[in-house]
Amino acid sequence: MTMHIRKMLSIATLGVVLCACTTLTPEERRAADEKTCLSYGFRRNTDALATCLQRIELDRRAESRAFRYGNDPMMWGWNRPVIVR
Repeated sequence: MTMHIRKMLSIATLGVVLCACTTLTPEERRAADEKTCLSYGFRRNTDALATCLQRIELDRRAESRAFRYGNDPMMWGWNRPVIVR
């Protein structure tokens, strides 16, 4: 293998390893969200904290939907048949 190909494979492998490290468990995500809400000044065991947590989760779901629909070829008509007259 040439040095260029080895370098590219090393970078790709490093990227895969780093991506695997960023996955959060649901418990870790909940703890991070709670920490965020507490940093905003909400207190534990209050309705306000629950509302903050709910809004973070709803925002995360909206982002996920936007990403899915924004990258959906059917949504934007990229697969439409071309009509030649």
